[in-house]
Amino acid sequence: MAARVGVDKWMFFTTLVLVVVGLAMVFSASAVVAEARYHSEFTDLGRQALWALGGVLAMLVLMHIDYSVYNSPRFIYPALCVTTLLLVLVFFVPGSHNTHRWIRFGGHFTLQPSEIAKAVLVLFLAWFLHSRLDHMRDWKHTLLRAAVMPVVFILLIVKQPDLGTALVLAGVTAMMLILAGMEWKYLFAGVLAALPGLVALLFMVAWRRQRMLVFLHPDSDPMGAGFHINQSLIAVGTGGLTGRGYMEGMQKLFYLPEASTDFIFANIAEELGFIGAICVVILFAVFGWRGLRTAFRSQDPFARLVAFGITTSILLQAFFNISVVLSLVPTKGIPLPLISSGGTSLFCTLASIGVLLNISRKVD
Repeated sequence: MAARVGVDKWMFFTTLVLVVVGLAMVFSASAVVAEARYHSEFTDLGRQALWALGGVLAMLVLMHIDYSVYNSPRFIYPALCVTTLLLVLVFFVPGSHNTHRWIRFGGHFTLQPSEIAKAVLVLFLAWFLHSRLDHMRDWKHTLLRAAVMPVVFILLIVKQPDLGTALVLAGVTAMMLILAGMEWKYLFAGVLAALPGLVALLFMVAWRRQRMLVFLHPDSDPMGAGFHINQSLIAVGTGGLTGRGYMEGMQKLFYLPEASTDFIFANIAEELGFIGAICVVILFAVFGWRGLRTAFRSQDPFARLVAFGITTSILLQAFFNISVVLSLVPTKGIPLPLISSGGTSLFCTLASIGVLLNISRKVD
Protein backbone atom coordinates (compact mmCIF):
# COMPACT_ATOMS: atom_id res chain seq x y z
CA MET A 1 0.00 0.00 0.00
CA ALA A 2 1.10 3.55 -0.66
CA ALA A 3 2.20 5.70 2.25
CA ARG A 4 -0.35 8.13 3.56
CA VAL A 5 0.18 11.68 2.30
CA GLY A 6 -2.23 13.46 4.64
CA VAL A 7 -3.03 13.31 8.32
CA ASP A 8 -5.67 10.99 9.76
CA LYS A 9 -8.84 13.03 9.13
CA TRP A 10 -10.92 10.97 11.56
CA MET A 11 -8.50 11.75 14.37
CA PHE A 12 -8.14 15.40 13.36
CA PHE A 13 -11.85 16.19 13.23
CA THR A 14 -12.68 14.10 16.30
CA THR A 15 -10.14 16.16 18.22
CA LEU A 16 -11.68 19.43 17.02
CA VAL A 17 -15.19 18.24 17.93
CA LEU A 18 -14.02 17.34 21.45
CA VAL A 19 -12.44 20.80 21.83
CA VAL A 20 -15.66 22.53 20.70
CA VAL A 21 -17.74 20.36 23.04
CA GLY A 22 -15.31 21.22 25.81
CA LEU A 23 -15.61 24.98 25.24
CA ALA A 24 -19.39 24.77 25.19
CA MET A 25 -19.54 22.74 28.40
CA VAL A 26 -16.93 24.86 30.19
CA PHE A 27 -19.08 27.91 29.53
CA SER A 28 -22.21 26.13 30.73
CA ALA A 29 -20.54 24.80 33.88
CA SER A 30 -18.68 28.00 34.80
CA ALA A 31 -20.86 30.93 33.72
CA VAL A 32 -22.82 31.43 36.96
CA VAL A 33 -19.80 30.87 39.23
CA ALA A 34 -17.63 33.16 37.05
CA GLU A 35 -20.29 35.89 37.23
CA ALA A 36 -20.29 35.66 41.03
CA ARG A 37 -16.50 35.58 41.36
CA TYR A 38 -15.26 37.78 38.52
CA HIS A 39 -18.40 39.77 37.55
CA SER A 40 -18.24 38.30 34.06
CA GLU A 41 -19.77 35.02 32.98
CA PHE A 42 -17.26 34.74 30.14
CA THR A 43 -14.07 34.81 32.25
CA ASP A 44 -13.41 31.06 32.37
CA LEU A 45 -14.59 30.56 28.79
CA GLY A 46 -12.30 33.32 27.51
CA ARG A 47 -9.29 31.87 29.28
CA GLN A 48 -10.06 28.36 28.00
CA ALA A 49 -10.67 29.64 24.46
CA LEU A 50 -7.25 31.31 24.39
CA TRP A 51 -5.57 28.08 25.48
CA ALA A 52 -7.63 26.18 22.90
CA LEU A 53 -6.53 28.57 20.16
CA GLY A 54 -2.89 28.22 21.20
CA GLY A 55 -3.24 24.44 21.43
CA VAL A 56 -4.86 24.10 18.00
CA LEU A 57 -2.13 26.26 16.48
CA ALA A 58 0.51 24.09 18.17
CA MET A 59 -1.24 20.98 16.85
CA LEU A 60 -1.29 22.38 13.31
CA VAL A 61 2.41 23.23 13.47
CA LEU A 62 3.54 19.98 15.09
CA MET A 63 1.60 17.77 12.71
CA HIS A 64 3.84 19.15 9.92
CA ILE A 65 7.14 18.67 11.83
CA ASP A 66 8.74 15.29 11.24
CA TYR A 67 8.45 13.26 14.44
CA SER A 68 12.02 12.00 14.02
CA VAL A 69 13.34 15.29 15.46
CA TYR A 70 12.28 14.03 18.91
CA ASN A 71 14.30 10.84 18.48
CA SER A 72 17.56 12.40 19.58
CA PRO A 73 19.45 12.99 22.83
CA ARG A 74 19.70 16.65 21.79
CA PHE A 75 15.94 16.90 22.30
CA ILE A 76 15.32 14.29 25.00
CA TYR A 77 17.94 15.36 27.55
CA PRO A 78 16.99 19.08 27.61
CA ALA A 79 13.29 18.12 27.75
CA LEU A 80 13.92 15.85 30.75
CA CYS A 81 15.99 18.49 32.52
CA VAL A 82 13.48 21.30 31.98
CA THR A 83 10.53 19.13 33.03
CA THR A 84 12.29 17.93 36.18
CA LEU A 85 13.23 21.51 37.04
CA LEU A 86 9.62 22.65 36.63
CA LEU A 87 8.34 19.75 38.77
CA VAL A 88 10.76 20.82 41.52
CA LEU A 89 10.03 24.53 41.08
CA VAL A 90 6.35 24.11 42.00
CA PHE A 91 7.40 23.52 45.62
CA PHE A 92 9.02 26.96 45.79
CA VAL A 93 5.95 28.94 44.74
CA PRO A 94 2.79 29.55 46.79
CA GLY A 95 0.42 26.58 46.69
CA SER A 96 -3.32 26.44 46.07
CA HIS A 97 -5.90 24.25 47.80
CA ASN A 98 -3.13 22.72 49.93
CA THR A 99 -1.29 21.53 46.82
CA HIS A 100 1.75 22.60 44.81
CA ARG A 101 0.75 21.78 41.24
CA TRP A 102 0.93 25.13 39.46
CA ILE A 103 3.50 27.79 38.70
CA ARG A 104 1.72 31.14 38.61
CA PHE A 105 2.73 34.10 36.48
CA GLY A 106 0.74 37.11 37.62
CA GLY A 107 -2.93 36.75 38.48
CA HIS A 108 -4.21 34.97 35.39
CA PHE A 109 -1.56 32.71 33.81
CA THR A 110 -0.68 29.36 35.40
CA LEU A 111 1.46 26.44 34.25
CA GLN A 112 1.00 22.86 35.45
CA PRO A 113 4.30 20.98 34.94
CA SER A 114 2.74 17.55 35.47
CA GLU A 115 0.87 17.98 32.18
CA ILE A 116 4.17 18.59 30.40
CA ALA A 117 5.62 15.53 32.14
CA LYS A 118 3.04 13.26 30.48
CA ALA A 119 4.20 14.13 26.96
CA VAL A 120 7.91 14.23 27.82
CA LEU A 121 7.74 10.83 29.53
CA VAL A 122 6.20 9.24 26.41
CA LEU A 123 8.91 10.69 24.18
CA PHE A 124 11.67 9.62 26.57
CA LEU A 125 10.43 6.04 26.84
CA ALA A 126 9.99 5.76 23.07
CA TRP A 127 13.51 7.10 22.49
CA PHE A 128 15.09 4.87 25.14
CA LEU A 129 13.22 1.67 24.26
CA HIS A 130 13.01 1.70 20.47
CA SER A 131 16.67 0.65 20.05
CA ARG A 132 16.52 -1.90 22.88
CA LEU A 133 13.60 -4.04 21.76
CA ASP A 134 15.86 -7.08 21.62
CA HIS A 135 17.11 -6.50 25.16
CA MET A 136 13.83 -6.28 27.09
CA ARG A 137 14.78 -9.30 29.21
CA ASP A 138 17.82 -7.44 30.53
CA TRP A 139 16.18 -6.02 33.64
CA LYS A 140 19.41 -4.50 34.93
CA HIS A 141 20.57 -2.51 31.90
CA THR A 142 17.27 -1.92 30.12
CA LEU A 143 14.26 -2.10 32.45
CA LEU A 144 15.82 -0.44 35.49
CA ARG A 145 17.34 2.33 33.39
CA ALA A 146 14.04 2.87 31.60
CA ALA A 147 12.25 3.15 34.95
CA VAL A 148 14.49 5.85 36.45
CA MET A 149 12.84 8.92 34.90
CA PRO A 150 9.28 7.63 35.30
CA VAL A 151 9.97 6.99 38.99
CA VAL A 152 11.47 10.48 39.42
CA PHE A 153 8.46 12.12 37.74
CA ILE A 154 5.97 9.97 39.68
CA LEU A 155 7.57 10.69 43.08
CA LEU A 156 7.68 14.44 42.44
CA ILE A 157 4.04 14.46 41.32
CA VAL A 158 2.93 12.35 44.30
CA LYS A 159 4.65 14.91 46.54
CA GLN A 160 2.55 17.77 45.09
CA PRO A 161 0.26 15.81 45.94
CA ASP A 162 -1.40 14.53 42.75
CA LEU A 163 -1.76 10.76 43.03
CA GLY A 164 -4.17 10.56 40.10
CA THR A 165 -1.70 11.96 37.57
CA ALA A 166 1.06 9.83 39.07
CA LEU A 167 -1.06 6.71 38.49
CA VAL A 168 -1.66 7.77 34.88
CA LEU A 169 2.11 8.09 34.34
CA ALA A 170 2.66 4.70 35.96
CA GLY A 171 -0.01 3.12 33.76
CA VAL A 172 1.38 4.62 30.55
CA THR A 173 4.92 3.52 31.51
CA ALA A 174 3.77 -0.03 32.16
CA MET A 175 1.86 -0.27 28.87
CA MET A 176 4.73 1.13 26.82
CA LEU A 177 7.15 -1.33 28.43
CA ILE A 178 4.78 -4.21 27.65
CA LEU A 179 4.42 -3.03 24.04
CA ALA A 180 8.23 -2.89 23.78
CA GLY A 181 8.39 -6.55 24.79
CA MET A 182 8.83 -6.58 28.57
CA GLU A 183 7.75 -9.87 30.12
CA TRP A 184 4.68 -9.78 32.36
CA LYS A 185 6.63 -11.18 35.30
CA TYR A 186 8.60 -7.93 35.51
CA LEU A 187 5.36 -5.94 35.52
CA PHE A 188 4.01 -8.05 38.38
CA ALA A 189 7.29 -7.58 40.25
CA GLY A 190 7.07 -3.81 39.78
CA VAL A 191 3.47 -3.75 40.99
CA LEU A 192 4.36 -5.79 44.07
CA ALA A 193 7.29 -3.48 44.82
CA ALA A 194 5.07 -0.38 44.52
CA LEU A 195 2.07 -1.85 46.36
CA PRO A 196 3.18 -1.07 49.95
CA GLY A 197 3.83 2.56 49.02
CA LEU A 198 0.46 2.85 47.26
CA VAL A 199 -1.38 1.33 50.22
CA ALA A 200 0.39 3.77 52.54
CA LEU A 201 -0.59 6.72 50.33
CA LEU A 202 -4.21 5.60 50.22
CA PHE A 203 -4.80 4.59 53.82
CA MET A 204 -2.21 6.42 55.93
CA VAL A 205 -3.07 9.89 54.61
CA ALA A 206 -6.24 11.01 56.40
CA TRP A 207 -8.08 12.68 53.52
CA ARG A 208 -7.29 9.88 51.07
CA ARG A 209 -8.45 7.31 53.64
CA GLN A 210 -11.72 9.21 53.95
CA ARG A 211 -12.15 9.14 50.17
CA MET A 212 -11.56 5.39 50.10
CA LEU A 213 -14.11 4.84 52.88
CA VAL A 214 -16.62 7.09 51.13
CA PHE A 215 -16.07 5.19 47.89
CA LEU A 216 -17.03 1.98 49.70
CA HIS A 217 -19.91 3.66 51.56
CA PRO A 218 -21.05 6.77 49.57
CA ASP A 219 -23.74 7.73 52.10
CA SER A 220 -21.47 7.60 55.15
CA ASP A 221 -20.46 11.29 55.00
CA PRO A 222 -22.68 13.07 52.44
CA MET A 223 -21.81 16.58 53.64
CA GLY A 224 -18.11 15.94 54.16
CA ALA A 225 -15.75 13.62 52.32
CA GLY A 226 -18.61 12.22 50.24
CA PHE A 227 -19.98 15.57 49.12
CA HIS A 228 -18.21 15.60 45.73
CA ILE A 229 -19.27 12.16 44.60
CA ASN A 230 -22.82 12.43 45.94
CA GLN A 231 -23.41 15.68 44.08
CA SER A 232 -21.86 14.11 40.97
CA LEU A 233 -24.20 11.12 41.13
CA ILE A 234 -27.19 13.43 41.64
CA ALA A 235 -26.19 15.34 38.50
CA VAL A 236 -25.78 12.15 36.47
CA GLY A 237 -29.00 10.63 37.80
CA THR A 238 -31.20 13.68 37.15
CA GLY A 239 -30.01 13.95 33.56
CA GLY A 240 -32.02 10.94 32.47
CA LEU A 241 -32.01 9.98 28.80
CA THR A 242 -32.01 13.40 27.15
CA GLY A 243 -30.93 15.73 29.98
CA ARG A 244 -32.31 18.95 31.41
CA GLY A 245 -31.08 20.91 28.41
CA TYR A 246 -27.93 22.91 27.66
CA MET A 247 -27.26 25.56 30.35
CA GLU A 248 -30.16 24.19 32.42
CA GLY A 249 -28.19 22.09 34.88
CA MET A 250 -28.77 22.69 38.59
CA GLN A 251 -25.85 20.97 40.31
CA LYS A 252 -23.31 23.40 38.86
CA LEU A 253 -25.03 26.20 40.83
CA PHE A 254 -22.65 25.97 43.79
CA TYR A 255 -23.57 22.34 44.58
CA LEU A 256 -21.18 20.32 42.43
CA PRO A 257 -17.55 21.29 43.20
CA GLU A 258 -15.15 21.63 40.25
CA ALA A 259 -18.08 21.49 37.81
CA SER A 260 -15.99 22.82 34.92
CA THR A 261 -12.84 20.82 35.66
CA ASP A 262 -12.70 17.39 37.29
CA PHE A 263 -16.48 16.84 37.31
CA ILE A 264 -17.43 18.34 33.96
CA PHE A 265 -18.67 14.94 32.72
CA ALA A 266 -21.33 15.06 35.45
CA ASN A 267 -22.52 18.38 34.04
CA ILE A 268 -22.57 16.86 30.56
CA ALA A 269 -24.70 13.95 31.81
CA GLU A 270 -27.09 16.29 33.64
CA GLU A 271 -27.62 18.72 30.77
CA LEU A 272 -27.27 16.44 27.73
CA GLY A 273 -28.42 13.22 29.35
CA PHE A 274 -27.35 9.67 28.69
CA ILE A 275 -27.37 10.33 24.95
CA GLY A 276 -24.98 13.28 25.23
CA ALA A 277 -22.70 11.45 27.66
CA ILE A 278 -22.53 8.41 25.39
CA CYS A 279 -21.70 10.64 22.41
CA VAL A 280 -18.69 12.00 24.31
CA VAL A 281 -17.58 8.45 25.15
CA ILE A 282 -17.97 7.48 21.47
CA LEU A 283 -15.79 10.44 20.44
CA PHE A 284 -13.02 9.21 22.75
CA ALA A 285 -13.49 5.68 21.41
CA VAL A 286 -13.08 6.93 17.83
CA PHE A 287 -9.98 8.88 18.84
CA GLY A 288 -8.56 5.78 20.56
CA TRP A 289 -9.29 3.61 17.52
CA ARG A 290 -7.49 5.96 15.16
CA GLY A 291 -4.60 6.54 17.56
CA LEU A 292 -3.99 2.84 18.17
CA ARG A 293 -4.42 2.16 14.47
CA THR A 294 -1.65 4.66 13.78
CA ALA A 295 0.55 3.04 16.40
CA PHE A 296 0.17 -0.54 15.24
CA ARG A 297 0.45 0.27 11.53
CA SER A 298 3.66 2.24 11.94
CA GLN A 299 6.77 0.41 10.80
CA ASP A 300 9.09 2.67 12.81
CA PRO A 301 9.51 1.34 16.40
CA PHE A 302 10.02 4.86 17.77
CA ALA A 303 6.88 6.17 16.06
CA ARG A 304 4.89 3.13 17.18
CA LEU A 305 5.85 3.69 20.82
CA VAL A 306 5.17 7.44 20.67
CA ALA A 307 1.76 6.98 19.04
CA PHE A 308 0.82 4.25 21.51
CA GLY A 309 2.00 6.30 24.50
CA ILE A 310 0.13 9.47 23.49
CA THR A 311 -3.08 7.58 22.73
CA THR A 312 -3.09 5.50 25.90
CA SER A 313 -2.24 8.54 28.03
CA ILE A 314 -5.32 10.39 26.76
CA LEU A 315 -7.56 7.32 27.01
CA LEU A 316 -6.39 6.52 30.55
CA GLN A 317 -7.15 10.06 31.69
CA ALA A 318 -10.61 9.92 30.10
CA PHE A 319 -11.28 6.53 31.68
CA PHE A 320 -10.25 7.68 35.17
CA ASN A 321 -12.19 10.95 34.93
CA ILE A 322 -15.43 9.34 33.79
CA SER A 323 -15.03 6.51 36.30
CA VAL A 324 -14.62 9.00 39.15
CA VAL A 325 -17.76 10.88 38.09
CA LEU A 326 -19.73 7.61 38.04
CA SER A 327 -18.18 6.45 41.36
CA LEU A 328 -16.54 3.45 39.72
CA VAL A 329 -13.18 4.39 41.28
CA PRO A 330 -12.31 6.59 44.29
CA THR A 331 -12.24 10.34 43.69
CA LYS A 332 -9.07 11.58 41.97
CA GLY A 333 -8.33 15.01 40.51
CA ILE A 334 -7.88 14.07 36.85
CA PRO A 335 -9.25 16.31 34.07
CA LEU A 336 -11.24 15.02 31.10
CA PRO A 337 -8.81 15.56 28.18
CA LEU A 338 -9.78 18.27 25.66
CA ILE A 339 -12.98 19.04 27.60
CA SER A 340 -12.23 20.02 31.21
CA SER A 341 -11.25 23.58 32.01
CA GLY A 342 -7.49 23.76 32.40
CA GLY A 343 -5.14 25.55 30.05
CA THR A 344 -1.94 23.54 30.42
CA SER A 345 -3.81 20.26 30.05
CA LEU A 346 -5.62 21.41 26.92
CA PHE A 347 -2.51 22.89 25.30
CA CYS A 348 -0.25 19.91 26.04
CA THR A 349 -2.89 17.42 24.90
CA LEU A 350 -3.40 19.23 21.59
CA ALA A 351 0.35 19.56 21.07
CA SER A 352 0.76 15.82 21.71
CA ILE A 353 -2.01 15.07 19.23
CA GLY A 354 -0.10 17.18 16.70
CA VAL A 355 2.84 14.76 17.04
CA LEU A 356 0.43 11.83 16.73
CA LEU A 357 -1.10 13.32 13.56
CA ASN A 358 2.37 13.71 12.06
CA ILE A 359 3.02 10.03 12.65
CA SER A 360 -0.32 9.21 11.00
CA ARG A 361 0.96 10.82 7.78
CA LYS A 362 3.51 8.04 7.40
CA VAL A 363 1.48 4.89 7.98
CA ASP A 364 -0.14 2.70 5.38
